[in-house]
Formats: sequence, structure tokens, C-alpha cells
Amino acid sequence: MNKLTPQEEWVLLHKGTERPFSNEYDEFFADGTFICRRCNAPLFSSESKFNSGCGWPAFDENYPNAVRRETDADGRRTEILCANCGGHLGHVFQGERLTEKNTRHCVNSLSIRFIPKEKELPATLHE
Repeated sequence: MNKLTPQEEWVLLHKGTERPFSNEYDEFFADGTFICRRCNAPLFSSESKFNSGCGWPAFDENYPNAVRRETDADGRRTEILCANCGGHLGHVFQGERLTEKNTRHCVNSLSIRFIPKEKELPATLHE
């Protein structure tokens, strides 16, 4: 596992949420892969990223078996976690009709890291 800053730990391990419109990847659109900041598992392709206007990075699809879904304690939302390490990523919403896939993974920037296409992905723990 990667060493986390206190802010990253708050989000990934304690299910915190960073402030909207103030995070690293909200308005970030480059070609590459978004990986889990805790364990380096590939989560989302930049091809699935879109501007939802919600203030956090939004993706309409994750890599197969990369994200686990669980109902929040309040029973109203669906939390998304890294399937490899269990780190909190954010929440998933369906039925908003923002993309053809009708899905929005609303992700904390502090939960992910971007790897440009021209660079190799770091080794993951589940390889």
C-alpha cells in the first residue's frame, strides 16, 4: 500500500469527501488511466471521464471488476470502493441521463492518481 497524506487517508479510509470544484481532477482531461491512490489498481480510463458539472471527477464506466458497490449506511446512496484494497472512491448515480451509459461515478480526486498514456502503469498489488 502507498503512504497516504492525512487528507488522502481521511477520504480513502474514513469515507470523507473533498470539497466540490476545488480538487485536482474535476476539470482535468488528458489521455491516460486513473488508478487507486492507495494501491495503484487501475480504476477508470480517461475515455470514460466526462464533465458532469458536479464539482468532482465523473466517469460513466470503470474497468471490469475494478470497483465494488455498497449501499451507504444511510441507505440512500451507493458507495464505490476500490475492489482491490477497499479504499473509498465516492458514489455512483444512475438514471441522470448525462451520458449514453446513464451512469456517473462521482469520485474524489484524493482517491485517485492519473497516469498519462505514454507512461507505464505501476505494478498493482493484485497482479
